[in-house]
Amino acid sequence: MRLEGGCYCGEVRYVAEGDPMMQAQCHCRECQYISGGAPNTFIAMPVAGFSYIIGQPKQFTRKDLERAVTREFCPECGTHLVTKVPGLPAAILKVGTLDEPEQFHPQMAIYTCDKQEFHAIPAGMTTFEKLPGH
Repeated sequence: MRLEGGCYCGEVRYVAEGDPMMQAQCHCRECQYISGGAPNTFIAMPVAGFSYIIGQPKQFTRKDLERAVTREFCPECGTHLVTKVPGLPAAILKVGTLDEPEQFHPQMAIYTCDKQEFHAIPAGMTTFEKLPGH
């Protein structure tokens, strides 16, 4: 699969190639902050097939958390593009940044322990209180 996308203002663009590792919606509280309150919809792609083709993002990593993720965003418009998790060889792409968001086919909802009443999970979708296998 080949995915292309970028930020709202066009200053940062990326390409990701490979087999998706996971397509999901995350309901964790941290993702709710980043998304503005909704679940975070994402496709995890192999980091080896990911690169920025225009511009470079700014990065943010909380210093007060053990194993904190790094969030990458456009330095101009602030669009959250990618998350990187320590020890996980994946670029976690935000579906809203894809040129063709219809390529997203969610397989599961994760971190439903933090789900809000107003979050919708499609009927029949597999759900996990945290991560699969944890």
